[in-house]
Amino acid sequence: MAIYFIRHGQSEFNAAFQGEVDPLIFDAPLTPLGFEQAAEARESIVTLGVSRVITSPLTRAIQTARTIFDGIAPIEVQHGHHELLKFSGDVGRAPAQLGADFPDLSFDHLPERWWHAHEDLAVPVPAEPMAVFQRRIAGFVTALDSIGDEDVAVVGHGNAFQEIIGFMLNNCQIHRYR
Repeated sequence: MAIYFIRHGQSEFNAAFQGEVDPLIFDAPLTPLGFEQAAEARESIVTLGVSRVITSPLTRAIQTARTIFDGIAPIEVQHGHHELLKFSGDVGRAPAQLGADFPDLSFDHLPERWWHAHEDLAVPVPAEPMAVFQRRIAGFVTALDSIGDEDVAVVGHGNAFQEIIGFMLNNCQIHRYR
C-alpha cells in the first residue's frame, strides 16, 4: 500500500494573489498553466499503480484530479483535507453547485457547507482558526489509516499537506506519504 499526496495545479487565485490583497476569486479554478502542470503530473503517475483517488471538493483540486487520473483510476470527493480557510479561494461551494459542474462525480455525501463556518454567515471569508484546522487535518490522517491494501492518490492543498508532512508541496508535486 502506498499513499501519494498531490497538490493541485496553479489556480486563478494563486496567479492573482500578490501576498496582501485578496483578489476575491472564490473556489478558484485552475489556470491554463495549472492544467499543464496536471497534464505533466499525469505522465509521472502511470508507473505508480494508483487504483483510487481522493480529492478535495475545491474546484482546483477536482480539476487537477480529473486531468491526472481520468481513465486511470476512479475519483471520489472527500472533505477534511481541503485548504485552511484564509482567503476567498478557499471558500467552497454547495454540493449541488459542484454536481452541476462535475456531473460524473458524487457530492451527495457532503454537508451543504463543508468548509469552515462562522457564526456570522454574512462574513464572506470567515478565517478558520488554526486549532480547528489542525483537528480537521488530524481527523483526515486518522481516516487514512483505514485505507486497505491499495495504492491511493490524495489530491489536495498546500497548507493541508504541510500540516501533515511539515513542508509545502509545489503545484502538482507528487509526494509519497507512506
